[in-house]
This record gives sequence, C-alpha cells and structure tokens, in this order.
Amino acid sequence: MEIFEKLRDMIADQLALNKDDIKPESNIIKDLHADSLDLVETLMNIENEWGITIADDDVADIETIQDVVDLINAKL
Repeated sequence: MEIFEKLRDMIADQLALNKDDIKPESNIIKDLHADSLDLVETLMNIENEWGITIADDDVADIETIQDVVDLINAKL
C-alpha cells in the first residue's frame, strides 16, 4: 500500500472522516479539523507504523497531508 493511502486510512479512522474526503492537498487543521491532540496521536501512530522518529522541528512545517507523506519518505 502506498504511503498516502495508508496515511489517509489512518487519519480517516482517527478523525472519523470519509477517506475520500482526504486528499494530498488537504490542510490537516483547516480542512480536516484536527486539533493538537489529534496531531500528536497521528504522529505517534506514524512513528509506530513506519518505525521512524519525528522530531519537534520536523512538525513545524507540516500543514497538508502531502507534507506528512514527504516527511515519512524523507525518514525512510
């Protein structure tokens, strides 16, 4: 499964959203209405799923789903 698809499914489950509403260009906060706790939980799930470590500095520039996909790719 492609990183975007796996991430989309993960976020859809966590935020109780329809996965078809989650696009690479979706803004995590503005479009998907995630709050800071949702972000922390998502990042922890990403670390567990892909076996990577995400530093606080890495999170500062994340706004869209594509930003998260790019971060995962950079860490793999």
